[in-house]
Amino acid sequence: MKEKVTFGSKIGLIAATVGSAVGLGNVWRFPAETQSNGGAAFLLVYIICVFLLGIPVMLGEFSLGRGGKSSALGVYRKLTPGKKWWIAGAISTLASYLILCFYMVVAGWTLEYFIQSITGNLYDVHASTNSELNHLFSGKMQDYVASPLKPIVFTMIVILINLVTLIRGVKKGIEKMSNIMMPLLFVLLLIFVGVSLSLDKAAEGLMFFLNPDFSKITPSVMVNAMGQAFFSLSLGMGILITYAAYYPKDTKLVGTAVTVSLLDLLVAVMMGLIIFPAVTTFGLTGDNLEGATLVFVTLPEIFTHMPCPQLWSSLFFLLLLVAALSSTISIAEVTVMFCQEHLRVSRKTACYIVLLPLILFSSVCSLSQGPLSGYTLLGMNIFDFLDTVTTNILLPLGSIIMCIYAGWILKPGFLQQELTNGGKFRSWMLRPVTFIIRWAAPVLITIIMISQFL
Repeated sequence: MKEKVTFGSKIGLIAATVGSAVGLGNVWRFPAETQSNGGAAFLLVYIICVFLLGIPVMLGEFSLGRGGKSSALGVYRKLTPGKKWWIAGAISTLASYLILCFYMVVAGWTLEYFIQSITGNLYDVHASTNSELNHLFSGKMQDYVASPLKPIVFTMIVILINLVTLIRGVKKGIEKMSNIMMPLLFVLLLIFVGVSLSLDKAAEGLMFFLNPDFSKITPSVMVNAMGQAFFSLSLGMGILITYAAYYPKDTKLVGTAVTVSLLDLLVAVMMGLIIFPAVTTFGLTGDNLEGATLVFVTLPEIFTHMPCPQLWSSLFFLLLLVAALSSTISIAEVTVMFCQEHLRVSRKTACYIVLLPLILFSSVCSLSQGPLSGYTLLGMNIFDFLDTVTTNILLPLGSIIMCIYAGWILKPGFLQQELTNGGKFRSWMLRPVTFIIRWAAPVLITIIMISQFL
């Protein structure tokens, strides 16, 4: 990097890092994963994964980023020049860009639903039963999401927003946007939690979400919970290494990691408190709660049962849009920094190099939900294939290599140096974190990854 830029304030640093973690992974993906993986059983394993694996792995990435002051690939070359450990950074950088390809599409859907909610077009329906409503909103989803043109137009708008934000840089772009979006996100979440918990059958939804059935904890649930933890915390994507490169030297990495992880977990739990009391109150179960259907079909159905559905729908899709933008901006920064460093170009040029090709790549992902749905890879359309490969393979694999590298390849004092800011303060987490990074995380992640193929 030509300039050693840093975040301008501690609040901005936290907001930006939380924004990189708290995004579509929590607001869109977590409720659907929870529903399809046993409810509270999934939540329990997810929480364990966050504390046992998430925070230590996050600290490993923070240490590499601030210690190397470089891109997700560059830190490996800088800390161990002449070695091939940069491959770990290449895996993370590739994973982040593949995720960006389909995340831009989801962000585009969200923008379209937000606009359709504001205009009232989304609720131009007439039905008297849940099945009729489901059919009508499924048709609208098919029209909005699977049509050949409209999703691409909205995806292009999202790409443009990302481009403008990223060109403005770390302080004026990423940090400033995060300082606005993160408080707005939590305010909207609190409003919806209050409304959802006041519904008639909220207690039934809370039982499903908070009362675990331990018999439902299977290898598949463990894999999905670990994948969700890594996905929602942005582990293995290179985001945290990239953002930590912008951290001032006096940043307390342990405190930052714990704060970010707890806020990330809080958002996931709040989404569960919003979704499940609502769906049980209005008798919506089964396939209606899976994948994109949960957000784009089931929730609009729920809003029709509430006073002022247009208002609640607009607020919710604004919430989802904020989460989407915080995700895409942080993911894109990984390859923007990579291009700046390794192609030796200006930030503006790097932003164009990263984002303009997405006009093609994201369009293909979008079309795979409609006109190109017949073209599959391993039985999945392109969108679902990228989601599965990145979440269940590339992110855990990148994290395993990172843990081995930070725990065994670097000098023994490297983690201690970074986690204690050069010995300026003591951290009781140093020994357990070092143990987890060196032993527990690589072993557990490997076992969980292998178990999905057995």
